[in-house]
Amino acid sequence: MVKGIVMIIDGMADRPIKDLEYRTPLEAADTPNMDKLAEMGINGIMDPIKPGIRAGSDTSHISILGYDPYEVYTGRGPFEAAGIGVEVIAGDIAFRCNFSTQDENGIITDRRAGRIREGTEEIAGSIDSMKLEGFEDIKVIFKESTGHRAVLVLRGMGLSDKVSDSDPKHDGKPPKEVIPLDDSPEAAKTAQILNKFVQKSYKVLRDHPVNQKRIEKGENPANVILPRGVGAVPNVPSFNGKFGLKSACIAETGLIKGIGKIAGMDLIDVEGATGGIDTDLKSITESIVSAAKGDNYDFILINIDGADEAGHDGEMEEKLKFIEKVDAVVGEIMKIDDIYFILTADHSTPISVMDHTGDPVPIVIKGPEIRVDNVKSFNERAAHSGGLCRIRGSDVMNILMDLMNRSKKFGA
Repeated sequence: MVKGIVMIIDGMADRPIKDLEYRTPLEAADTPNMDKLAEMGINGIMDPIKPGIRAGSDTSHISILGYDPYEVYTGRGPFEAAGIGVEVIAGDIAFRCNFSTQDENGIITDRRAGRIREGTEEIAGSIDSMKLEGFEDIKVIFKESTGHRAVLVLRGMGLSDKVSDSDPKHDGKPPKEVIPLDDSPEAAKTAQILNKFVQKSYKVLRDHPVNQKRIEKGENPANVILPRGVGAVPNVPSFNGKFGLKSACIAETGLIKGIGKIAGMDLIDVEGATGGIDTDLKSITESIVSAAKGDNYDFILINIDGADEAGHDGEMEEKLKFIEKVDAVVGEIMKIDDIYFILTADHSTPISVMDHTGDPVPIVIKGPEIRVDNVKSFNERAAHSGGLCRIRGSDVMNILMDLMNRSKKFGA
């Protein structure tokens, strides 16, 4: 039985950069395996959701997996929480959070706390089960994710997901006051809880031993928590039931793991997969090959995150080098027999913008009986002349199911 692999290199696509002679990092990188994949496959460009829509990693993955993000997506928080092992239940309100740095004047000086990697478990333990004055009936569940990320779950009566973020999005500003987004008493109550939570998190964390050590080493302390990406726990149909597949997810970030978990996929954890440019690609590769060669799964979703991190940080050389490292992973997957291998990105994260944009991304499919086109290299511009032409993320599973001879005929 032929298997399917969808490998998403998070934020890989980009825009032409002057310092690269108006090439993208993907065009400038040395990627012999990706180029060979393009030569052996059918290529195109893909709008993860729709042309011009700046897709999040969450909404784009939801779309690529064959769901309508406008129906399924309730916010980032529930997926992040599920992905790091928090058992969310109906009625919970979940948030994605940043460990951040706040100065004595209440200004956020580093939204990612120096991209903290160590000590977050101890910091999170000081926040988990926090009691908030006036809201003692609300259970606070807080857990660290990868790097500077964490999740907050509020559990109790009279809560709402109709509230704003506290994250100011840019350094040099104070945390935003969380406000209700409708006139309900539930939204007003939830906004009050969140504002108290942010304020108390600073009081609890400013003198935390982990932060004192970071300050001594000249590192930014993780002394305040900024919730964002609110969402109520969604009701998502099983991916396996929807497509009749036995599926697994190999991902680094809690967000993508959570999407896989809520969709009913098995999660394959990889030790050392930290979700950044220093992630353990060797271990990730071994896990992919093992899962693909075994009999447990006939569909594997893969997400590798480092290129997106470099894009958000505006680090051109780091992004280019990381793409070259991932090329070796692609080469190992290409050695696996009897698979349809789809390589793409979930969105563009241009160095010049340092955020997601609505630019389409390249996509290639290699496998048995593919109508190979004339494209010889894998990048944003070469792909547009391929046989897939321009598709949307929501087309990917339909195309894959047809190639795997698992789709049903529509009509007589």
